[in-house]
Amino acid sequence: MRQSRRRTVLGSSSRPTLVIAVLVLLSVAGVVFVLARPADGPRTEPVSSSTGEPSPTNAATPSTFPLGASPTAVPAAETPPAIGEPRTTDFRRLASAAATTIYTWDTRTASYSEIYSRLRGWWDVLPDGSNPLTVLAQEFEATGVNAGTYASLAGEQARRSATVQSLVCDSELAKVRDHPAPWVGLHVCTATLTVVDESKSIENAYVAPVSVMVNCPPATTAPTDHCVVVGFYATPSRIVY
Repeated sequence: MRQSRRRTVLGSSSRPTLVIAVLVLLSVAGVVFVLARPADGPRTEPVSSSTGEPSPTNAATPSTFPLGASPTAVPAAETPPAIGEPRTTDFRRLASAAATTIYTWDTRTASYSEIYSRLRGWWDVLPDGSNPLTVLAQEFEATGVNAGTYASLAGEQARRSATVQSLVCDSELAKVRDHPAPWVGLHVCTATLTVVDESKSIENAYVAPVSVMVNCPPATTAPTDHCVVVGFYATPSRIVY
């Protein structure tokens, strides 16, 4: 009888011990699971190998920039020439090339924005902002084309070309003699062009003048080794004669 009672007591006392052991195992398993899980909180940003600072992986990066502009300022002397732009100190040669570029486009090979961007590459904005890009847009439209008309002309496969008939510069122009350039190195040339407009249905040739301003050494606002275009006029009332 005593032995039977002892077994009962032992049997009943071992159950709590077993339950406690199971609970301990479950707790350990839970801790291991939590430690093994990927953290849901903020992740550590990657570190730049060169600076040791966190890399700005979420920083906003501008996708576009203003036409002809660059995110980093480039000295004028190091600015690469635009498409077709001669790198020269001969201001007459540059003015002549610019005049033909202003009056040359082809809707079959380029959009209006591409034509404008190409011309924008020729226009060097002066540090004082006296030749803003609004003037470029205004004077380009004075050649008889804008975004709306260009789209219509594209349906006709229109194109325009130009050749220089004559070029007069600086003191050869009466207006320049009366009002000389404000600094040495700034030149004004007026080109008389033969312009040919062509499309699927017509071909029309005519004469058009355009005045081009060119900035050259030794002007402090010009590159040290070549000239740049700083403006042009195609509006009839602003042509320099």
